[in-house]
Order: sequence, then C-alpha cells, then structure tokens
Amino acid sequence: MVLKTFGWSFAVTALGLVAAVLFGGWGAFGIVLILSILEISLSFDNAVVNAGILKKMNAFWQKIFLTIGILIAVFGMRLVFPVVIVAVSASLGPIEAVDLALNNPDRYEELVTDAHPSIAAFGGMFLLMIFLDFVFEDREIKWLGKIERPLAKLGKVDMLSACIALIVLLGVALTFAQNAHLHSGSANKAETVLLSGVAGLVTYLVVGGLSGFFEHRIEETEEKEHEAEEEAKKAGKPVSAVALAGKAAFFMFLYLEVLDASFSFDGVIGAFAITNDIVLMALGLGIGAMYVRSLTVYLVREGTLDDYVYLEHGAHYAIGALATILLITIQYEINEIITGLIGVVLIGWSFWSSVRRNRELAAAEGKADASGDKPEVSSGV
Repeated sequence: MVLKTFGWSFAVTALGLVAAVLFGGWGAFGIVLILSILEISLSFDNAVVNAGILKKMNAFWQKIFLTIGILIAVFGMRLVFPVVIVAVSASLGPIEAVDLALNNPDRYEELVTDAHPSIAAFGGMFLLMIFLDFVFEDREIKWLGKIERPLAKLGKVDMLSACIALIVLLGVALTFAQNAHLHSGSANKAETVLLSGVAGLVTYLVVGGLSGFFEHRIEETEEKEHEAEEEAKKAGKPVSAVALAGKAAFFMFLYLEVLDASFSFDGVIGAFAITNDIVLMALGLGIGAMYVRSLTVYLVREGTLDDYVYLEHGAHYAIGALATILLITIQYEINEIITGLIGVVLIGWSFWSSVRRNRELAAAEGKADASGDKPEVSSGV
C-alpha cells in the first residue's frame, strides 16, 4: 500500500537528489533535501485539507486533481513562480531572469540578494497572516493550551490578524529606515519593504477571499443539486449522478487549486530563506510537492485524517517561525540550518504530542470501560 501510494514520490526523490549532486555537488544535495523536508512540513496541513475535500469527489475528478493538479503545483507554483518573483522584484523580463538563473548564477544571486528585503517583507507578511489567522481561531482541540486559549479569546476582535501584521510591518520598515545613514539607499529600500509587505497582506486577503468564494459556490451547488435530485425523484424522472457529481466536483477542483496555490506559495517564499538558486529550489520544492500529493491520497484511502490531531498545529507554528525568520533576514543573516530544521522540529514535536494523546485516550477509554465512566483526556499542553 505504501509503495503503491508513494512509489512515484520515491522515484522523483531519487532522480531529484541525483540531479542536485550533478548540478552542485553534495552541498546542493543537502539544500535540496532540506527544501524537500521544508515543503512537506509546511504543506502537511495542505494535504489534510485536500484529503477532506478530495474524498467527496468521484474517481474521475480525483484523477484530474492528481494529474493536472500536480502539473500546476510542481511546474506552475514551484518552478515558474520563483522566476516571476525575481523578474518582478528585480525589474527583469521572465526570459532574462531564467537566462541569468541558468547561465549567470552570480549575477542572478546578486539581483536576488539586492531584492531580498522586498521578497522577505512580501513573504513574511503572507506567512504571518496564515499563522495569526490560525492561532486566533477558537478550536475545540488545542495543542499548546496555555498559549492558544488566550489567543483564541483575543481572536474574537475583528481584523485583529491584519492589524497586528501591519504593526509588525511598520516596526520592521521603521527599523530598516533608521539604518539609512549606515547603508546607502536604505531609505528607498525601506519604502519598498513597506509596499512589499502591504502587497503580501493584500495577496493573502485576495487568496483567502477566492477560497471562501469557491467554498461558498460548492455549498450552493450541492444544495441546488440536492433539491433538483429530490424534485426529479418525486416526478419519477431519472437523475444523472455523473452530471451532479461533475458540477459540484468542478467547483471543488477550482477550490482545491486555489488552496493548493496558497499553501505552495508559503513553501516557495520560505525557500528563499534557504537558497536563491532557482534550480535547487525547483528540485527541492518539486520533491516535496510530490510527497504532499501522495500523502493526500494516503489520507483519503486510509481514512486517518483525525489520528494525529496536533500535526496541523505544528505546521502552522512552523509557518509562524518562518514568517519571523523572513522578517528578521531583511536586516540580519540567519543560518540556513536553523531555518530549514525549525519546521521539522515543530512537526516532530506535534507528531509526538499526537501519539501521546492517542495513548492517553486509549488508556482513558480502557479505564472507562472497566468502571463504566466517560473517559476524559487533556487537550494539548
């Protein structure tokens, strides 16, 4: 079952790591490996969300998502999108950006380094909004309860996430501007940082709005089709199950693509904190994207979405850590190992917490069966 589900991912991993060694030696091998782990850790919640929606779709649309969808995810967001970021931030044409990345990596790295403050501000704000919206939402299951309970209460304030994100952005931009006398052109770059951060916030709001729109359309479509099915049954008319599934599944597919784009976006942005090499970035993120797709299929087939309830929390805390790192790297350098491994540590911690919770739940159920009482299990730390 595992080999059947993850076979293509294993094959792509082997080819990608071999290509990395041939391209840049063992150093490149390490970077691609870290990027792959980073993408998987950041996108685990993406797989969970995808699986929850994908299981409602018929076999045809599942195949569409896992074929056409993977092409969009790997080649669109993981390969084309980094080129677009560099082209826009460095005022280059896309062809020129690709040519520099492949044939003049030193100049390409110089341009990316010069554009890093705006890239970091844009990505840092996008990631920060994802994290804030998560921790300010009141959830039944809490991992770090002492932290999440008061944050959930604060989350009742409208637009709190956007307000905090803008305050953080203003603080970063003002601090950057204060160093103008030490770095030539810092004042202009401070304005760019501010504008890029606002653009990141707007992008998040637009993506969230589109996701909400498609989700609403799905609910409306399913409701109308259910009513049409009931009317057809009452009139004694045949109902086309394929047509009904097709309409609802089409909107689900669009919704999934918007969601996947938003989740892959944080992986692409986070990758800039690891490397500026577009080839290594595409290899690492592409490998990670394959595992996310395979994991989605595995979760659907096994029906184990609720087994490890804290993994989604760990993924979002990793996103929050990356957002902080990106905003810090606007002015200061942070070791790539720290950036790459912090997400793995948080995911591992949340996984172990989930395992421990499951053991406590099983023990509590055993005691309840023996005494006839209802089991009680703590929710998180």
